[in-house]
Amino acid sequence: MNHLFTPFTLKSMTLRNRIVMAPMCMYSSDQTGFVKPFHMTHYETRAMGGTALVILEATAVEARGRISAEDLGIWSDTHVEGLKQLTEVIHRHGAKAGIQLAHAGRKCGVPSEDMIAPSPVWFEEAEPSYRLPREMNIDDIQTVVEAFKQAARRALEAGFDFIELHGAHGYLINAYLSPLTNFRNDQYADGTLLLEEILNAVHSVLPSHLPVGLRISAEDYAEGGNLPEHLAEKINRVMKKMPEGQGIDLINVSSGGVVPSRINVFDGYQTRHAEIIGQLTHIPVMSGGRIKTAEMADEIIRNNRAELVFLGRQLLIDPYFPLHAAVTLKQEIDYAPVAYERWKTGR
Repeated sequence: MNHLFTPFTLKSMTLRNRIVMAPMCMYSSDQTGFVKPFHMTHYETRAMGGTALVILEATAVEARGRISAEDLGIWSDTHVEGLKQLTEVIHRHGAKAGIQLAHAGRKCGVPSEDMIAPSPVWFEEAEPSYRLPREMNIDDIQTVVEAFKQAARRALEAGFDFIELHGAHGYLINAYLSPLTNFRNDQYADGTLLLEEILNAVHSVLPSHLPVGLRISAEDYAEGGNLPEHLAEKINRVMKKMPEGQGIDLINVSSGGVVPSRINVFDGYQTRHAEIIGQLTHIPVMSGGRIKTAEMADEIIRNNRAELVFLGRQLLIDPYFPLHAAVTLKQEIDYAPVAYERWKTGR
């Protein structure tokens, strides 16, 4: 039976356990989008702590695709060197390095940038940090698809083992997929077409053995919005059009963010979403959402509710969660520097 410390293989990537660091915006770069000393310490610490896959925060494929002016960027070849240094320190401690390629769309928080979206719909009109987006034309769409392609090329050059497309939380791909934000009357009214084109573009510059994931908002928490069954159906439609061996290798199941809404949050509240998506798509899924204990994370894996678990805030307060989990679950592991082995003795 699988458990939290069972290795997991996805194409050429083998993870030492089932614990993944979720991509979390750190807002710690600047207008340049370059990696800073903070990022080196932040991500290396989680790799040292035993996390199997460290996924970088939403990294903008265009300057106008930033969530904030302090986001990491991958819209220029000049970003590659800093990102390569990050993958090297993550790999140094036995972890795999992932990156989330993102475009904020109508949730771009940089006032100087052109805000684009599938349709001209406010995210929150009363909130001054948001503006009315401009409806994308075909040239805009082609530019964005090319931006994801070039970002994937740069991610490969930087040494990442896993690439995730950000299709959640109301950002650009998600805005196309949700009926609450896509009111187009052209071929892109079916939001799966943009996702299909981005996937094809990304795979065109990646080796076939490198896994590609998709983060989704499985539920919009608003009347007329997506439910897990809707997202599964859309993903299945996209996968039917993908060449063999391409498409989506892992689904990171999150929820919300498309429109302002009240969410009933509780420990493990998104796990049922992950179960449904996995059952309906037959694609490996990653579940998270207030998973705070080793026992909860292990239960999800042991009962085949998801193949992986992602931790966000819990890894912020406890970067050594995997080491602590191993003690709790009485699992022998060999992660961390040799000097840290004394934790096993309790002295």
